[in-house]
Amino acid sequence: QVQLVESGGGWVSAGGSLRLSCVASGGTFSGYAGGWFRQAPGKEREFVATIAWSGDRTYYADSVKGRFTISRDNAKTVFLQMNSLKPEDTAVYSCAAAATYFMAKVESQYDYWGQGTQVIVSS
Repeated sequence: QVQLVESGGGWVSAGGSLRLSCVASGGTFSGYAGGWFRQAPGKEREFVATIAWSGDRTYYADSVKGRFTISRDNAKTVFLQMNSLKPEDTAVYSCAAAATYFMAKVESQYDYWGQGTQVIVSS
């Protein structure tokens, strides 16, 4: 059973940066596709980024492309570097692991989820 724990969230001014980490415990991230999703107040959870289990392919939502970078160390941790943050990036960010997909953009493709970390971007 893989347990995922996010960290790195917080408060930042618009234009600033944050780096989120997602650590796997009780197992490893090896062999799992990794993903980040976010949920803003009053909105549905949405896809942000995914990285292949091999670490060599990534895919981003249009809203974050060019500003966010997903990466992994292929063992325990998946990262989300967030630059040029905007107030509309404010949300709870959750990481997830998918066991049976090379990459995954859909919530239902993921098997394990973290509890989430809050990101607040002020204008």
